[in-house]
Amino acid sequence: MADPKGFMSTPREEYPRRPVEERVRDWNEVYVPGALLPIIGRQADRCMDCGVPFCHEACPLGNLIPEWNDLVSRDDWRAASDRLHATNNFPEFTGRLCPAPCEAGCVLAINQPAVTIKNVEVAIADRAWADGFTPPSPPERLSGRTVAVVGSGPTGLAAAQQLTRAGHTVAVYERADRIGGLLRYGIPAFKMEKRHLDRRLEQMRAEGTKFRTSTTIGRDLTASELRMRYDAVVLATGATAWRELDVTGRELSGIHQAMEYLPFADRVCEGDLEVSPLSAAGKHVVIVGGGDTGADCLGTAVREGAASVTQLDIYPQPEEERDHDVEPWPTYPKIYRLSAAHEEARDLETAPAAHADARLFAASTLHFTGDARGRVRSLHLVEVDAGRRPVPGSGRTLPADLVLLALGFSGPDRHDGLIDQLGLALDPRGTITRDAGFATNVPRVYAAGDAARGQSLIVWAIAEGRAVAAAVDRALTGISSLPAPIGPFDRPMTA
Repeated sequence: MADPKGFMSTPREEYPRRPVEERVRDWNEVYVPGALLPIIGRQADRCMDCGVPFCHEACPLGNLIPEWNDLVSRDDWRAASDRLHATNNFPEFTGRLCPAPCEAGCVLAINQPAVTIKNVEVAIADRAWADGFTPPSPPERLSGRTVAVVGSGPTGLAAAQQLTRAGHTVAVYERADRIGGLLRYGIPAFKMEKRHLDRRLEQMRAEGTKFRTSTTIGRDLTASELRMRYDAVVLATGATAWRELDVTGRELSGIHQAMEYLPFADRVCEGDLEVSPLSAAGKHVVIVGGGDTGADCLGTAVREGAASVTQLDIYPQPEEERDHDVEPWPTYPKIYRLSAAHEEARDLETAPAAHADARLFAASTLHFTGDARGRVRSLHLVEVDAGRRPVPGSGRTLPADLVLLALGFSGPDRHDGLIDQLGLALDPRGTITRDAGFATNVPRVYAAGDAARGQSLIVWAIAEGRAVAAAVDRALTGISSLPAPIGPFDRPMTA
């Protein structure tokens, strides 16, 4: 460790955000450009280089966090990049989008603010690109084996890059017109500008990975045709079957799923559209769902100029600090967190009927009412107790011209016919079943990521991609030197 007293002498300092009034007028990332590097060396000094670093266990990728913290504190950015990329294909993604379970598992977090692991990670990744430490790594020789990867989210991209570097000829199939999955059409640009994705895709193309866009497997190319063309198929289609809200008035126009709404904003940023057809401009917006997707809708609606935005969370408001009896260290605690979008809503007072950050906690939707044209105009809700039972006399009505449902996802989408054409076995949750080697019940077909695990975090998605790549490489060649950070049945630490 570079500074044995760093964790005692240096307070936690995070990546500063741009002023709210400035950043809500554009779609650029919320952070102050260039503001991280002056502080990140001191923050890396706070790492204690623990003998048993629980941040490793909390991170499914097994990131070598104390090692690259020490290298950053010594200003050795090339070595830090090497150690970071040894376990993570896309640290510029996770450094921006991951909720950092590693920080919850930081030993310092037992009684102090954790090391800013996520900030150090993104600083290394960005410095690596700026200084040319991430050149393409094409294989020295080809294996003669071919692999199709269906889906181009973080799982599919990680699997494809690993298998390409192992010498296999890999083609990634994506039903959208651009590669990236939810990274492209789902994650708002203010959380991750798409240039980071485009830059990594160019690296993958230079390594030999092939990309096939606007191709829906099951329609444009049948599942049997795909299996005939390739020695192995990896299904990384994600969990895109959204959960519904079965209440009276759901049929009214103006009520949309979050993933119907968010991609339009991304397309505006890509230059495909001048204005989103579902724009929140001038509308009273209510978001049903208290998770990250709901927060993405919140930040997007604020930038589009909504008249008001309120977010409903059925759970009670979390405490500010970890409850060590319920969620002991090093598990990831459910505590009150203020995302950039909630900070914006708080400062701009977007929801006068809600709490300070636009969220109404312990709130359950009862029904919607509309006007004579069949458009939604109001959302009726009730407060619920810890058992989700309605609290008598707590009913309220919110104006609602646009309602966004951000209730999560139940499994892979079946409308394209891929699952039925292959005859894949599904578990009771609707996700694809697989064995200890990521293999499905169909020979030479493997499943990874949210399609098989269920809705999860980006860091788990990348870990799944790396692990399924090792399994496929072993099946094709009999042996593999690719790392497999997790197994298909591993789960995050819980109490």
